[in-house]
Amino acid sequence: MKDLASIKGRIQNWLDRFFPEFLDVFRDWEGKAALFSLQHFPLPSDVQTMNAEQIVEAWRQEIKRSVGIQKATRLLEAAKTSIGLTTGLSMARKELQLLIQQYLLVLSQIDELMEQLEEFVSQIPGSAHMLTIPGVGLATVAGFLSEVGDLQRYDHPRQIQKLAGLSLKENSSGKRQGRTRITKRGRPRLRALLYRSVMILVAKIPEFKALHAHFTKRSVNPLHKKQSLIALCCKLIRILFVLGRKQIPYDPAKLQGALRQVQLQEVA
Repeated sequence: MKDLASIKGRIQNWLDRFFPEFLDVFRDWEGKAALFSLQHFPLPSDVQTMNAEQIVEAWRQEIKRSVGIQKATRLLEAAKTSIGLTTGLSMARKELQLLIQQYLLVLSQIDELMEQLEEFVSQIPGSAHMLTIPGVGLATVAGFLSEVGDLQRYDHPRQIQKLAGLSLKENSSGKRQGRTRITKRGRPRLRALLYRSVMILVAKIPEFKALHAHFTKRSVNPLHKKQSLIALCCKLIRILFVLGRKQIPYDPAKLQGALRQVQLQEVA
């Protein structure tokens, strides 16, 4: 993953130097039409040797989804008004070709690794049920299980919470009562994995978004955003633990029901 990020950064740097207007035409250089363009006519001077119809025809050689004449026209206009470097273009073209080859190679290696990972994880009891949580993917489940091991070893999800360093402690001395924080005495990779997963869940999954909003906006003891995310990490541990141990699919109604119950208790 670090290699991929490095290559993508170098390609972005190349665009900044030689064709900074390229991403005004394409939102993402990794899209099919954009990547094809970088492979076949990457420089503004390359684009200017063509007209809009020729660009569209070139795209259609490899891209099934129709790419319109308007985008081709915009690319041509961007090339004509580009402020990119105009020296060393031969080496620049070769540099980009090499970077794209490396990019495609790493992508293929990641795809192969993910296939092997999927086959391995599918053999672990309960893993398929853990994958029924929306927003939780193969890499998350595999990372969780690699850090935690056999779920049957644990009697309660709090043991995994402690393993992740998410147990609470109070920083107090003498008469001073300090703030309550997590211990961080555990596996940092597991803690980071859970935190990243929860960030995605809070952004995309309605029931987690609602729970986060409740934690941060409730009238009694509202949590700071980071505190809420930590609480949701613990919630995710409990959900993964139950699904993996009992081998049952994720049920969003149960999480929503638990939230409603808490809200009713607060009103009462």
